[in-house]
Amino acid sequence: MSQTPLIACIDDDPTVLEAVEDFLDASGFVTEGYSSAEDFLKSGQVKCAACLITDVKLGGISGLELQERLVTSGVTIPTIIVSAFADEKMRARAFGSGAVCFLSKPITKDNLLDCIKSALCRRLGDAG
Repeated sequence: MSQTPLIACIDDDPTVLEAVEDFLDASGFVTEGYSSAEDFLKSGQVKCAACLITDVKLGGISGLELQERLVTSGVTIPTIIVSAFADEKMRARAFGSGAVCFLSKPITKDNLLDCIKSALCRRLGDAG
């Protein structure tokens, strides 16, 4: 891969979204932030994203619903699910739809980077 992979980030809390984007940008990633799953779906970046980081609870379509819709439509984006209100049922649903990681808020930078590395390795595996 000659270009830096695009990391799509979705969170309806602008402060959290900006913090994640700033951290990832400083870590050398290219990011695009969205305040909703709907905005991401309309963006034209769905097939360009090498990794998706999404909060579960969003204003419209939830992060879990987004992940399921992408899988159903044949779009494979390694996905990291984030939630402040995680439970085992939610985790099982995320992993059942192919999530790479499920992180509970507050997330640590190291855990996020580890998950992104796993997601990008999965993406490269899918491409190869």
